[in-house]
Amino acid sequence: MRPLLECVVETVDAAAGAERAGAQRLELCVRLETGGVTPPSPLIESVLAAVTIPVFVMIRPRAGDFVYSDDEIGQALGAIDEARSRGAHGFVLGALRKDGGVDIDRTSRLVARAAGLPVTFHRAFDDVADQQAALEEVIAAGARRVLTSGAAATALEGADRLAALVRQAGARITILAGGGVRAHNVRALLVRSGVSEVHARHEGEAATRALAGLL
Repeated sequence: MRPLLECVVETVDAAAGAERAGAQRLELCVRLETGGVTPPSPLIESVLAAVTIPVFVMIRPRAGDFVYSDDEIGQALGAIDEARSRGAHGFVLGALRKDGGVDIDRTSRLVARAAGLPVTFHRAFDDVADQQAALEEVIAAGARRVLTSGAAATALEGADRLAALVRQAGARITILAGGGVRAHNVRALLVRSGVSEVHARHEGEAATRALAGLL
């Protein structure tokens, strides 16, 4: 099967441009310079009206670490409800414990609130102490995929770790490779890692079209 390209976008114009250029799924957030936080409801609604491909909404109440208070989890649950009411196709989220493991309880609550819509555990996964153990925790929490660079600066640099995660995951969860994915390195990434999905920032239609053309 042809590998799937997911593009992360922050605006309606970027979403429409990414779809025209060949993206097959979008991650929608704002403040990407901080790693992304939950987008406002009017933006979610506008993006959903502008594209036909699936839109996964980031649920992250604030920038910074991924260890959340009860109040912040409450905010995240409300954001899921709001995005679902607008027609979101899935969510990108995740919570960690102070010891560097996945907070299965809080993540499971968020996944349950998605009410069957697919959930991607985001790059909080690259902050965990042990990715092999964390993958099992993400699976236990009910996520359908995990976005990761293999804990490296770029997905290509983490390709060997990604390959190990792909083997460990089997058919239980999808490994989505993200981090510096570009047209000049995506082929090598796919060969070395064995991933079936890649995640890249939309940096204009020409760049996304070039990337999509290599998948």
